[in-house]
Amino acid sequence: MECVSEEKDLGVIVSDDLKWEQQCSQTVAKANKVIGLIKRNFTDRSKETIIRSFKSLVEPHLEYCCPIWNPHYIKDIILVESVQRHATKIVWGMENLHYEERLKRLGLMLLDRRRVKSDLLETFKIINGYYDFTVDTFLNLMMLEEEDIAISYS
Repeated sequence: MECVSEEKDLGVIVSDDLKWEQQCSQTVAKANKVIGLIKRNFTDRSKETIIRSFKSLVEPHLEYCCPIWNPHYIKDIILVESVQRHATKIVWGMENLHYEERLKRLGLMLLDRRRVKSDLLETFKIINGYYDFTVDTFLNLMMLEEEDIAISYS
């Protein structure tokens, strides 16, 4: 078998050390290309136009499979956040404001907080039965798998 340092599966780059630096870089590059496309093709830089374009064209790149590759190193978080920081400067009248003020005026939140909110919502849905399995069944299945693994090694 060939030894590889990274593998791409469903568009997510998984490295052999389980660091997500390459995935973050690729995601940011794609998102920045889309922001460039928006800047080149939209003459209307109003809040409504840019935010709607950002949410529909850029955010999907930043959130695709995010529960898997959620960045936890500060440098990766800053890198991913730089996309939104750049996009908010495109809106007319926002260029000279601080990033936090731009977010407040545009009704956006930090991408890191958005990812945490998404994780909490999914956890809430699992615990409160919004999915077609119970927490007890899920945990019991996990415990059975662990027992099978322990039995197979003995």
